[in-house]
Amino acid sequence: MRSQDEIVAARHADWRELESLVSRAEALHHLDGPSISRAAALYRALSGDLVLCRARCTPDLVAYLDNLAGRAHSALYGAEPFRIPAFWSLLTRDFPRTLRKNASFFALSSALFLIPCAIGIVLALFVPDAASQILPRSMLDGMADMYSKGFDEGRGEGADSAMAGFYVRNNVGIAFRCFATGIFFGLGSVFYLIYNGLNIGMVTGWVTGAGFGRNIGTFMCGHGPFELTAIVVAGAAGLRMGYSLVITRGRTRLGSLRESAPDIVRLVVGAAVMLLIAAGIEGFWSPSGAPPPVKWAVATLFSLLVTAYFLFAGRERGRAR
Repeated sequence: MRSQDEIVAARHADWRELESLVSRAEALHHLDGPSISRAAALYRALSGDLVLCRARCTPDLVAYLDNLAGRAHSALYGAEPFRIPAFWSLLTRDFPRTLRKNASFFALSSALFLIPCAIGIVLALFVPDAASQILPRSMLDGMADMYSKGFDEGRGEGADSAMAGFYVRNNVGIAFRCFATGIFFGLGSVFYLIYNGLNIGMVTGWVTGAGFGRNIGTFMCGHGPFELTAIVVAGAAGLRMGYSLVITRGRTRLGSLRESAPDIVRLVVGAAVMLLIAAGIEGFWSPSGAPPPVKWAVATLFSLLVTAYFLFAGRERGRAR
């Protein structure tokens, strides 16, 4: 039967290594895979050591190991508390990195949304009654009337605030359906991307055919880079979820979904933030009385910023390939 000194001599190196891992300033989930696996193995070995030490060692050593085991368990299995720096890191680093990592899903989502949108515009402009066969005529006429006067005089401040709240609910609802229905093996996301793209295209084409294309274009150009991109990102998250349920790579479907969950969450959170930005622009800037050339210039700037953000944000300078 080993004494306390023998146990400490044999095991203290692993205890120190585990303590070093859980004491790092960087969160454990930010470490590489081998480091996390090593921490998990050390924690399991520590659990066995703790059972042995409770029977043979002094209370001081048992208390030290209890504390270390608690810290290691929290680092490995506990939910990370919300911190503003962590949220900022997600937006400036994790979200754009994850989107680049899942570029194929983003490209597919873009095609499923933008191609039907273009088809909807063409059908509404050049095929008589095509739009009214898909969408209610009363809704189409109402949209045309809404954009008939333009926004040269702006809107009241109270109306802007109310509409911003409406846009948040509406946009989040569209994006949520594009994402959440991905649980049906991705088919729900495919349907809602096509459906929403076609609807938006039909409405745009109908209003343009009624002679108010300049008005709706000037209204949509400011928030479009954020809103439409966010819908596509949400759709990409749904497609990623559906893919993980179909292509499990030997895991159970639940295990495959759990493995892809971090990427899915980052995409959804990023899309939600973009939708909030879009709602603010759509509620206050898009209907403002600013001259159309100014709105288009701002829209161009927004488009360049969104593109640069997804291409370059989160890249590590000087990182060795």
